[in-house]
Amino acid sequence: MNNQSETKIPRDDAPAPDTTQTTAPTDAVALNATSANEDHLRRHGYYRATAAAPELRVAEPQFNAEASIEMIHRFPDSDLIVLPELGMTGYTCGDLFAISNLLQSALDGLRSLTEATSDLRGLVIAGLPMVVGTSVMNVAAVLGHGRIHGIVPKTFLPTYREFYEGRHFRAASHTDPASVEIAGESIPFGTDLLFRDGDAVIGVEICEDLWVPVPPSSHAVIAGANVIVNLSASNETVGKAQWRRDLVVSQSGRLICGYVYASAGGGESTSDLVFGGHCLIAENGGLLGQSRRIGDGDIPVLPDTTSLTRDIDLQKLANDRRVIGSFDDFRDSLPRPYRTIDVEGPPVKSKPPRSRMTLQRRIDPHPFVPDNADEREARCAEILAIQTGGLVKRLSGLPANLTLSIGVSGGLDSTLALLVAVGALDHLGRDRSVINALIMPGFGTTDHTRTNAIDLVNRLGVTPQTIDIRKLSLDTFVGLGHSPMGIEVDENTEIETLQKELQATEDHAYDLVFENVQARMRTLLLMNRGFVLGTGDLSEEALGWSTYNGDHMSMYNVNCSIPKTLVRYLVRYFADHRYDGEMRTLLHEIADTPISPELLPPTSDGKIRQSTEASLGPYELHDFFLYHFVRSGCDASKLQFLASQTEFTEPHSKAVIAKTLRTFISRFFASQYKRNCVPDGPKVGSVSLSPRGDWRMPADASAAAFMPTDAEHGS
Repeated sequence: MNNQSETKIPRDDAPAPDTTQTTAPTDAVALNATSANEDHLRRHGYYRATAAAPELRVAEPQFNAEASIEMIHRFPDSDLIVLPELGMTGYTCGDLFAISNLLQSALDGLRSLTEATSDLRGLVIAGLPMVVGTSVMNVAAVLGHGRIHGIVPKTFLPTYREFYEGRHFRAASHTDPASVEIAGESIPFGTDLLFRDGDAVIGVEICEDLWVPVPPSSHAVIAGANVIVNLSASNETVGKAQWRRDLVVSQSGRLICGYVYASAGGGESTSDLVFGGHCLIAENGGLLGQSRRIGDGDIPVLPDTTSLTRDIDLQKLANDRRVIGSFDDFRDSLPRPYRTIDVEGPPVKSKPPRSRMTLQRRIDPHPFVPDNADEREARCAEILAIQTGGLVKRLSGLPANLTLSIGVSGGLDSTLALLVAVGALDHLGRDRSVINALIMPGFGTTDHTRTNAIDLVNRLGVTPQTIDIRKLSLDTFVGLGHSPMGIEVDENTEIETLQKELQATEDHAYDLVFENVQARMRTLLLMNRGFVLGTGDLSEEALGWSTYNGDHMSMYNVNCSIPKTLVRYLVRYFADHRYDGEMRTLLHEIADTPISPELLPPTSDGKIRQSTEASLGPYELHDFFLYHFVRSGCDASKLQFLASQTEFTEPHSKAVIAKTLRTFISRFFASQYKRNCVPDGPKVGSVSLSPRGDWRMPADASAAAFMPTDAEHGS
């Protein structure tokens, strides 16, 4: 998308934007300036997890161990591989679980699988039956680097409908031993075990444990886990997959963790049940991916094996937990202390495989705009309802005949604000004529945007008023003794003569006073008309792309939480769902207008000269950085890494990404003084910069520690 939006009044009262050129990094200098042996995934907080269901033969542990070994070696670059519940024997063995040779064969298979992990970088978690005391227990073994690091038993045994585990197994309890002996080695045992692998702290639960009111994972994350694994044998019935998916996703969101779920596949017995091999990975309420499964499409799929690999963002999870201050408030409710076992292997000396240079998860290039058309339309409808609801509440406390003053430029932001205002008045049953739509052409206004603005207000039935601000601005220049764009003026200067001279100036000419006088003149006229509805959007707030006490100020701003990359979709939603005919055509034409404050004079042929994105960098990059900086707490290095892992509407070089990032960080910090006194407005998404609600930051905070390094900048 071209993320085109408002042609209004913004400019900064700070020094001119940095326009220095950036040298692109060479191939020998990685984007993030890492050494050849440095693991990009670990450096940026990603933990690669695989959920897999290997081939399986019921009650044949040797075959199952070999199949598991073959499966885990398919994923040499994974940090964690999770296999299904009782995968060493099969879940459907029934009364065979009491037979000693099956149990011994399962242990033999576990030893083979353990040995096979010696040459793997990551951990493997496998399920098997195990004798503990005089009982058989359903357990998960955590393996890695040729060792068994610990064993976690299942806490809750389903004994209802098709499940009959209570017949075969004993559930975990406080009487369990703290360790068990396998081949002469004492192995930590219990549901109180966590496993630390670098920044990942892994908690284990088994199938039914997730489906109970308080799953063991709820306690594990309070004790410090940030990745939960679930070894499962969940059979397929109509509608169950959706419920299973919802449980995994919601638990990951409730616990602010990664959740890796591996379920038994088609190799299980089908005497009464069919198992689909459903593998899922979720992170903090979002589904990172799911595998194929039996019954997932119109054409029956009967996979022998299934698997899924995704990268879990541990840094983002840590940031979210820091932001949610109540997360640690439940530590006193832990039923017992937890033991944490360090399972991290020796440092990897060889160069990481190229597969670890590319993320196994999708990085959305436009995080504020859903890709799916239906979801995007639903999002637009919800946002417009929130905007309208906020304005309805604000206007309901004001006199019905109070003038609602809006500056209309023919650009997207002011169009969106005007459409929301019309909807609010219609809801309140008030006459649209109380809206005073001021069209205030200045020295940079083009015929195209002025015509669109006039056409828009006339079609909406609001009260139009056009005031040419050029004469008022010229009087101000004269009063200030200022020469706009270097042109001498006095009280005898003719407007049209000055306009021609301005249009003949060089394209690189820069005059902040010239721009700010026009911006503040428009605000002066608006404020003198009545209750002012602001039009500035979230992206402009982030970058300070507004004139202080100019377009920066209003009585209420319905666009304050709408990023630039989303504004166009909202106007198009209005066009396609609320209007038809010529009005629909007009709104689409406005949506296609280039983004510009139109404060500098147009070119000699009347075209827009001042491109916001040419000055600041692409808005899709700024909105990308804004989302991941505010929402996820990413540092500059990770922001650049993420930008390198996605495909934007237009390809951006490393130099452009680095330069735009520096612009974003410098302007974001320098513009906090503007955000500290912005007007009220409704929050619509997870990212908001309201100083009263979401973002509190000192205006004199230094940006130095947040800037990319020289190597990251590409210089």
